[in-house]
Amino acid sequence: MKLLMMLITALLIAASGPFPSWAAEPARNGTFSFVLENDLFSGKDRHYTNGMRLIWVPDKAVPTPKWAMKLAGLVPWFPEQGEVNHGYALGQSMFTPSDITLTDPPSEERPYAGWLYATIGLAVESGRQLDQLGITLGMVGPASFAEQSQTFIHRFIDSDEPEGWDTQLENEPGIVLTCQRSWRGLVTTTFSGNQLDFTPHIGAALGNVFTYGSGGLTVRYGRILPRDYGPPRIQPGLPGSGDFSSKNDFGWYLFAGIEGRAVARNIFLDGNTFRESRSVDKKPFVGDLQFGIVLDWSDIRLSYTHVLRSREFRTQDSHDDFGSFSLSIKF
Repeated sequence: MKLLMMLITALLIAASGPFPSWAAEPARNGTFSFVLENDLFSGKDRHYTNGMRLIWVPDKAVPTPKWAMKLAGLVPWFPEQGEVNHGYALGQSMFTPSDITLTDPPSEERPYAGWLYATIGLAVESGRQLDQLGITLGMVGPASFAEQSQTFIHRFIDSDEPEGWDTQLENEPGIVLTCQRSWRGLVTTTFSGNQLDFTPHIGAALGNVFTYGSGGLTVRYGRILPRDYGPPRIQPGLPGSGDFSSKNDFGWYLFAGIEGRAVARNIFLDGNTFRESRSVDKKPFVGDLQFGIVLDWSDIRLSYTHVLRSREFRTQDSHDDFGSFSLSIKF
């Protein structure tokens, strides 16, 4: 949190000074984003406890590879007219029960699990509509190195060492096909001298790790709203959300959103697909409420999102909440 406040303060100080102007936009190779999600932002250490993701989205001026153009033409719901973009992501997520000091957590507690993965994303933007498709491959279980990551981090910050990783889900290759359609600024208006817009979206995921249908709405309010679809998130999230428009002056916006998911499969609750493992009785409908702030200056975007998530399994005693911090830089 101290690092987050320092970065926000630096951007605010920079915004108060004079801004240089350029005659032409300098060439860029792409946008690199780092996303960190952790429940310590809410003072907890349980369930979806940590996620990290690195995202690379090539600049729109960089020629789109032929494979991406051909694949976009094969997706039946992609519009024929639009700008084709692609992106890549690497990430790791970890899940734990509510008490990590127990070597043998109770059976009604969420099982230990890790997820190490890589994603290739494809997006087509046509005016105010964005269609995204992501293919994710990875490993669940000890091969995700989630145990080593959490143990190292907890030793570094002098926190309780997790004792129950011997009970985690078994190794299993994972594949997820994810799609989402967003309508940016479907409704746009002016409120108190600033811009206000509403962006609905629908989506779905299919695979042995996640299978669900989703729908939601995001509201943004700011001085000059950029042409983006909100800050990047990990899950649910696609690499295309890592892109944003450069600014020559300081920009900001506040946002809030809701999303509901009808969940048919969540390996981190249902357990391994073909092997015996721990599991809990998941709830078929899950909802997220999120809110936060985005700060833009030149080729840098900084954002913080706080997420309130409804109970995901029937023996869960209360809802979860966690924070998501992201830093995006154009190169």
